[in-house]
Amino acid sequence: MTALTTRVFRLPDLGEGLTEAGLVQWLVAVGDTIVTDQPIAEVETAKSIVELPSPFAGVVTALHGEPGSAIDVGAPVLEVADAAPSAGREPSVAVEHDAYRDEERAGSGNVLIGYGTTERGRSGRRRPRAASGSTTPPSLTQIAPEKTPPEESAPEPPAQDARAHGPVAVRSPLVRRLARDLGLDVHAIVPTGHDGAITRADVLAAAVDDAVDGAAAQHRGASTGTGTGTGTVDGLSVTSRERLSALRRTVSARLTRSRSEIPEATVWVDVDATELWGLRSQMAPEGGRAPSVTALIARFVLLALEEHPVLASRLSDDASELISFDGVNLGVAADTDRGLLVPVIPRAHELRVDELDAALRDLTATARSGSMPPERLRGSTFTLNNYGGLGVDGSAAIINHPDVAILGIGRIIERPWVVDGQIVARRIAQLSLVFDHRVCDGGYAASFLRRVTELIEHPLRAFGRV
Repeated sequence: MTALTTRVFRLPDLGEGLTEAGLVQWLVAVGDTIVTDQPIAEVETAKSIVELPSPFAGVVTALHGEPGSAIDVGAPVLEVADAAPSAGREPSVAVEHDAYRDEERAGSGNVLIGYGTTERGRSGRRRPRAASGSTTPPSLTQIAPEKTPPEESAPEPPAQDARAHGPVAVRSPLVRRLARDLGLDVHAIVPTGHDGAITRADVLAAAVDDAVDGAAAQHRGASTGTGTGTGTVDGLSVTSRERLSALRRTVSARLTRSRSEIPEATVWVDVDATELWGLRSQMAPEGGRAPSVTALIARFVLLALEEHPVLASRLSDDASELISFDGVNLGVAADTDRGLLVPVIPRAHELRVDELDAALRDLTATARSGSMPPERLRGSTFTLNNYGGLGVDGSAAIINHPDVAILGIGRIIERPWVVDGQIVARRIAQLSLVFDHRVCDGGYAASFLRRVTELIEHPLRAFGRV
């Protein structure tokens, strides 16, 4: 009798050091026959909703998780069986691929399609999604080098004694950073690498263990009235407890890191945008629409950054070097139903106002639709936040790590303003610049803000360069 081999597909790292993803919906059912790289589920990461492709072909025998639940990185997603004989193995033995280790050696953060299975040649047509025209984001279709999963032997146990008194072997800086971001001590992680090195899988396994321990502690606390569940807190009845979404937890982690690592300072100024407000309507092409105020201010900011490049730089991980760039990748804060996202316009300094306006409209629409690819949410070197659209005048914004500065724009409204000794109604906005005090002092930051203010109040001075 032909022995069936059951393959367990475990949730890979979807990027950004995430430890879990939310299951939105299944695209297959138990009993379905699937091909390699066929989308089998929609999952929600901290950034967007993406399709999750299977690295295996065969018949689906089990699905793990219900829509709305969370799946931890490294946890089973589904099981697939085929009729291929498994020489030298017991029937129904779970075969786990070495995706994380292959990804780590390749230095890539994308380990979705092409996990190194030998079935890539059998890839066929994908199962169509109901009422959806979206495609898998580019970052989810990068193919890792083909490698056959180890079938013959288990990895050798690490030599614990040899490393007990020596340095911890962490070959990949991505792995070391992941451990730091997850709050793990690499000295306490058991390595499984071929030469005693700690791999990404080791870090994630340690994170899962910590999460399990934490959940157990919460469960014990609940039995004594101090954990999860209903009850009272400080004399008030608890009406509900809602788990934070993956996005909110990621935003929380990033903002916490920013607050804890960056000694930030803020400077702000009120700016008269009356002339810009009137000029904007005259910039509309025939039959077209005028550029947004955000696009115009973004262009002025990019011009000012040419003269103040430190504010579009970064610090090295150990804060010992200032890394400067030839240009600016502009992050733009976008308020969506899922929470705050910061999509990026790469090489924004090369764009004219009309091109910036088109890019901003596209980013906003894509972010709010929930279909923003993860790679479009990385790489900013300066962030612009127009919170005036939310109806507020000012904000003490938090720097979008690893940027070193963020400029906020309040609403532009009519206010009394003194012009030539007379009080008149003018359109005034407040600009707030939050900057990392390690990279520059207040005088440099104020000089940048004055330059932006000058361009807003006298836009014709920059008209030939926008």
